Amino acid sequence: MKLKGRTWKFGDNIDTDAIIPARYLNTSDPAELAKHVMEDADRDFPSKVKEGDLIIAEANFGCGSSREHAPIAIKAAGIQAVVAKSFARIFYRNAFNIGLPIFESEEAAKKISEGDEIEIDASRGIIRNLSKKEEYRAKPIPPFMRELISAGGLIEWTKKRVRAS
Repeated sequence: MKLKGRTWKFGDNIDTDAIIPARYLNTSDPAELAKHVMEDADRDFPSKVKEGDLIIAEANFGCGSSREHAPIAIKAAGIQAVVAKSFARIFYRNAFNIGLPIFESEEAAKKISEGDEIEIDASRGIIRNLSKKEEYRAKPIPPFMRELISAGGLIEWTKKRVRAS
């Protein structure tokens, strides 16, 4: 799996309330959640983000409450993946459960700037910054987690396994 796109940069400790504010949790409709993604971190983000963009963040991305709304909002906004120095553990698992690829790379989080174009080789754990002509290493996504992403998340993966049996 290869991903390529323009980046948006965020700092440390972006919590789930910044990703999708609690005032919008009266819906679980992905399209509605996407209209408000990251707006408490950057008020104009929902109107600026484009299909295929990527988020770059510092440490502890997705901390706070364990709501699945956060990765759902990110994915529904058309964001292909998130690269961060580190992720909150519950966000990490929720992201894979809904089929959102995430990558841990301290070097990439530090060196990639907002607006850079990057390419990610998920199976090899290589992030190429096409704008700066640099390459960084990320922890490769384990095969089972790649299966979840390819299937569209845990629910879709389970449905396919049930149909196949």
